Amino acid sequence: MKLNFSIEPSPEKTSKAMGKELHISRKQAHEIATAIKGMKLDTAREFLENVAALKQAVPYKRYTRNIPHRRGMCSGRYPQKAAKEILCIVKNAESNATYKGLDSGNMRITHVATKKGHSYMGQFPRAQGRATPKRQETVTVEMIAEVQ
Repeated sequence: MKLNFSIEPSPEKTSKAMGKELHISRKQAHEIATAIKGMKLDTAREFLENVAALKQAVPYKRYTRNIPHRRGMCSGRYPQKAAKEILCIVKNAESNATYKGLDSGNMRITHVATKKGHSYMGQFPRAQGRATPKRQETVTVEMIAEVQ
C-alpha cells in the first residue's frame, strides 16, 4: 500500500520523513507530534532524547484522563518507546536535509501528522491452554521540516 503525505510543500526548501506502521501507541504519538510541531530539528531531537531518558515530560493536551500533573507544567507523561521511534524520524528528516544541501540547523518542523496504520491479529495467552484474540494497531507518522 502506497502512503502519501497529507500536504505537498515546495521541494527546494523542505525535507520530508515518514515512519510507516510503527508499533507505538496512537495517543502517545499524537501528543508527541503536537509537542514538537514548530520546534527546530535540533531542539526536537534534544527534547525527545530527554523524554526517552525520563528527564522531561511530554505535555498531554488531548488525552488527559487520569494523567497526573508534572512539575512546572500541565499533565504529562514520559512515553519512552514512542519518543525513540519519533526520534528516528527526526534524525531521518535531518539527514534528508543535509543530503539535499539544506542547512539542517536552521530547519523548523512545520508539519507533523499521525495516521492510523493497519491492525493485525495477535493472541493473548489465558489459563488452561486457551488464548484470546487481540488486535495490534500500528501508527504512521509523517514529518515535514522547512528552512526558516
